[in-house]
Amino acid sequence: MPRLIGAVLNPEYQAEQITTFNSSGTLTTQPKTTEVDFLVIAGGGGGGSDGTTAGRHGGGGGGAGGYRTSAGTSGGGASAESSLSVTGGSPYPVVVGAGGAGGEFSSNPLTAGVAGSNSVFSSITSNGGGGGAGAWAISTSGGSGGGGAIGGGPSPGTPGQGYAGGARTDNDINGGGGGAGAVGTDGSPTPSQAGPGGVGVYSSITGSSVIRAGGGGGAYNGLGGAGGGGDSDLGVDGGPAQAGTANTGGGGGASHNNNTAGGAAGGSGVVIIKEPLINQDTSSCWDLRQVFRQVKAGNWTN
Repeated sequence: MPRLIGAVLNPEYQAEQITTFNSSGTLTTQPKTTEVDFLVIAGGGGGGSDGTTAGRHGGGGGGAGGYRTSAGTSGGGASAESSLSVTGGSPYPVVVGAGGAGGEFSSNPLTAGVAGSNSVFSSITSNGGGGGAGAWAISTSGGSGGGGAIGGGPSPGTPGQGYAGGARTDNDINGGGGGAGAVGTDGSPTPSQAGPGGVGVYSSITGSSVIRAGGGGGAYNGLGGAGGGGDSDLGVDGGPAQAGTANTGGGGGASHNNNTAGGAAGGSGVVIIKEPLINQDTSSCWDLRQVFRQVKAGNWTN
């Protein structure tokens, strides 16, 4: 039996726990948790579209959902914040923002994409991504801003959460939505190419490096930004505009040239909470009765 030296060691142990919310819910922290790391990404904005009376000018890409984190990041963009203080054994509501709808194809030329919804954990709020501009409809700001089209210029992102969308530079050459890691690209008249969405940001909060929150591509054939941004119509597969990837906060791809499917929706957000490993020994004094018992048992050393 081990010999004890004047004090007792009280082991404090609690396993690391990583909880991913792909939809809204409640996190109840473990009993010994006093602070957590977090990744909170809002829903991406929808891509803009044409209307039947709009002259076939196309829309801008949807902006990525706002990106806030306390864990390490790479690839530029959002910087890590401080860990968040919490109370052990307490419930915390979690809101995971939905992606915004894409701009509709209709006789109404106001066909901008809809902004995504916010994601929230405790005091941390990430803003929904901005909707891409439609033909004659302005883009909107958000975590990352929507791309520009004939309806208006690109919109800004929220500082610390994402970047602005790219601008339309000529007829049919529209801007990509902003990403968490970079601005959306302007349309390029030479060669004629719509702007890709801005790239997202890598996070290793789950133990694997994953990129999320890329902007949607501008119409037409603008590619979505790495990190879940959707391609515009007539992209790499020649099909309709693509939605932002679910649970990445990616912006939706824009639509052009009377594509009756309209702009694509933004991807839903995600909330990931990491409770740290606790593995330490703490000492406390023995009372006299316990000392007597240990001495009698031969387990006490002065």
